[in-house]
Amino acid sequence: RQSTVSAQISGRVKALNFDVGDRVSKGQILLRIDEREANQAAAGSNAQLAQAQAALDNARLNYERAQQLFAQKFISQAALDKARADFEMAAAQARASAAGAEQSALAQSYTAVVAPYAGLVSARHVELGEMVTVGMPLMTGFDPAELRIIANVPQYKLTAIGVRPDVSIEVPELQRWLVPASVTVQPSADPRTHSTQVRINLAANEKGGRSRQVNAEQPSAGATAEQSLPPHTPARTVPGLYPGMFVRVHFVVGKERKLTIPLVAVVKRSEVVAVYVVGADGTPRLRQVRLGEVTDDGEVEVLAGLRAGERIALDPLQAGMELKK
Repeated sequence: RQSTVSAQISGRVKALNFDVGDRVSKGQILLRIDEREANQAAAGSNAQLAQAQAALDNARLNYERAQQLFAQKFISQAALDKARADFEMAAAQARASAAGAEQSALAQSYTAVVAPYAGLVSARHVELGEMVTVGMPLMTGFDPAELRIIANVPQYKLTAIGVRPDVSIEVPELQRWLVPASVTVQPSADPRTHSTQVRINLAANEKGGRSRQVNAEQPSAGATAEQSLPPHTPARTVPGLYPGMFVRVHFVVGKERKLTIPLVAVVKRSEVVAVYVVGADGTPRLRQVRLGEVTDDGEVEVLAGLRAGERIALDPLQAGMELKK
């Protein structure tokens, strides 16, 4: 979430309480605009309201008196109608004056510009003593607790990533990988670029720390195997993440098939790594293999030396003894 607060009243900036990089809380006063003009306008509106209220009271008394005189046949219908019209006009004027006074009171509150939510100030658009007008940008800030990545995916790749894509976020400059909290594929496409926007909200850490909003680079087109990614880091524990930075979004479009065996089946002799392969006749034979990464569940990837479906001995010591026999 990022937004710019603008002036809702004209005046001169009399106080700047925060600057770029400062952290603010919701409701804190960012800056103040000279309130003298607003106070004068409010005083004038209150005076008009008092005058209108007095005129209304007088018109009400005249109308009530006219009703009594009309009932006693002392005045005509036209005189009664005029008294009623004067009363209704005075009532309308009083309502207008009350609205004006309320608007003036509201304008007085606009002299103190407050933060709409907690966050960081990312830009200051005015200087102390500068004259501002209604609608003029004053400060820009963002909420580091609600970060979002925007990625534009070509429409011909939407089928591959699916409606609920599995993604990983890479920040090359920080050499970090971030965890997404949620991923939303927008149900529409840009007719000019023929791409669809994917919105990725970043996850918070357990301690409720904060980070900074980012915009995304075009996503990676290729598949990314989960096992090959570095350990993921919650986004809000990473310092140095600011709005406007580029990140890479990796969409998992398929999982790599790996041949794995239990780590206990591996035999290491000097520089040779091998396993006992059980033949069709039940005889174990030592075969050299080339291994890859070890998984968390006690398996190890076999890069070369084995084929899927072959039987291996889970007890290399026992297999070696049988081979000697």
